[in-house]
Amino acid sequence: MLVLRGAPALSEFRLQKLSARLREQTGLSLDLYAELIHFADLSDAPADGLAKRERDLLERLLRYGPALPSHPPSGQLVLVVPRPGTISPWSSKATDIARNCGLAGIKRLERGTAYYLDGQGKALDGAGLATVAALLHDRMTQIALYDLADAAQLFAQASPRPVRRIALG
Repeated sequence: MLVLRGAPALSEFRLQKLSARLREQTGLSLDLYAELIHFADLSDAPADGLAKRERDLLERLLRYGPALPSHPPSGQLVLVVPRPGTISPWSSKATDIARNCGLAGIKRLERGTAYYLDGQGKALDGAGLATVAALLHDRMTQIALYDLADAAQLFAQASPRPVRRIALG
């Protein structure tokens, strides 16, 4: 799986509004930063991932929105991604576009939002982090993860179960 940073996901105004809502609902004073994050499931063809030309093309395709800050984000990560086992509409369209641009090594693209929480010098404990994460995602369509490597479950494919018949009467 290839992970590529994207543009900021929220404007400064939206970040301040979200921070105020979190403070109101949890009592925690947090500085927030949010950016889009892209995940590429690669075919098994090249051992080292995409060739340089293909990677450059993929990075150009995924460069949209405001410019990415030059500094790496800091704070505790809450990664909001689509529920595993589903394919988001964004994923379907982005994967089609990548393939039409000649990126045959891409099996699927997916996108999430990486929220970085800074508790002004204090780390959130497990319960506090879970409370904040619950307010940052929609439980029906998304999950919250706490490590970028955990996003690999987006591309896991379960084998189908055998058909069972159940008597109704």
